[in-house]
Order: sequence, then structure tokens, then C-alpha cells
Amino acid sequence: MGSMSRSQPVSRSPLARAVTALTGEAVQLDETAVRSAYRRWAPFYDRTFGAFSTVGRRSAVDVINQSTGRVLEVGVGTGLSLPQYGRHLDIVGIDLAPEMLDKARERVSAGGLDHVSGLYEMDASQLAFPDQSFDTVVAMFVMTVVPSPERVMAELARVAKPGGQVLLVNHFSQDDGVRGFVERRLAPFGDRLGWHPVFEVSRVMVCDELVLAQTRPLSPLGLFTMLRFERRPHA
Repeated sequence: MGSMSRSQPVSRSPLARAVTALTGEAVQLDETAVRSAYRRWAPFYDRTFGAFSTVGRRSAVDVINQSTGRVLEVGVGTGLSLPQYGRHLDIVGIDLAPEMLDKARERVSAGGLDHVSGLYEMDASQLAFPDQSFDTVVAMFVMTVVPSPERVMAELARVAKPGGQVLLVNHFSQDDGVRGFVERRLAPFGDRLGWHPVFEVSRVMVCDELVLAQTRPLSPLGLFTMLRFERRPHA
């Protein structure tokens, strides 16, 4: 399974930013630093953040498996979700890091996952796919860590077919309660933590062609939320 031509990535994935917190690398990681971080961290991803994000992935995939057609997973990582997709679907995945994609390709080969038709190195804010290419587009644990979530949302909407769906699994902050207090206290340390504790849902509500159809809090403790959008048929 080959890779498409590489664009110039500008986004930082959850993994790269988590490594910033764990290793103390400079907060402003350039492309070389990000790839270096992935190279060191990829062997351990599945047992760390991958395990923590299991519920979110399964929740999104369960929804997607009720649909048909072509699916794009943005931020596919090591491919943890790939075996869970129904074989009736045509799955395409993208990620910034070649080391993560190598793990995903090994998973596809070992599992005989012939419903996965492509895994590509690509920037989520500059998707190299034509308009209206996918029936479903999903981005899990991506939006809080890219420099411009608005640009990424615009790209997800662009490549979704009219009548199709866009799913997000992400952390969204709240204004009140204990969690809101903690998130505001942690906000100044967002870069060192590897994600933004204060991230309002309005940051992803930016595409007129997408209509919010479902909001579902997820475990653990409602820290993550699944949003399902439907793309307007006439858009």
C-alpha cells in the first residue's frame, strides 16, 4: 500500500504534543521535531494513549458501521480502529507521521484487512482528495491539537459527500462545575500538557454545510464527546 505525494504538514497530532509534555522538547515543534517524536513514541502508542482512547474510537466506529460507502479516517495513527470497521466499508486513513502509518500498514497486513484501501501521509488541513469524495469522514482526538481547527473542519466538510456525515471525537471544555474550574486552571499549561484543556465546541461549529445531528458524552467521566454532523444534501 503506497503513499500519496507528501504535502507540507503544519498540524501537530495528539501524539506529537503529548511527547512535548513527556520529553520537554520545545513547544513549537517543526516538522523535523514532530517526525522525530513520532519515531520514538510510535512503539508505545497503543499501550498508552491508544488504550485511554478505546471507548471513543469504538463509539465512533459503531456509528460508522451502520452506514455504507467510503470512509476517511483523519489521524488514523497506528490503525487501532481499522479492524473494527465493517468489511462492507471502504476505509481510507491519513496521518502526519510515517512511523505511525508503518504500524497501521503492519496491522492491515497481519489482519488481512482488505477493506482498507489506502493509508496516506497527509496534512489534515490540506487534504489531497477531490471535493465530495467520502460518504463518512471521521476525526478522533485531532481537533484540540491542530493549529487551525477551523481549517481542518472546512476540509472535512469539503471532502464529505452531500447527505454524508462527519464525526468528531474530542475533548470540549465546560464553563462551570469542578471540571470547568480545573480546565481553566490548566489552560496556561496547554502546550506542556500536549492538548488544550479549554477548547470550546464553537471552534468546530464553523461550516454552514454541516448540521449537528447528535451529541454524545463518552467515558471516562465525559471527558470526550462525540459529535455527528450531517452534510446538507444541497450543499
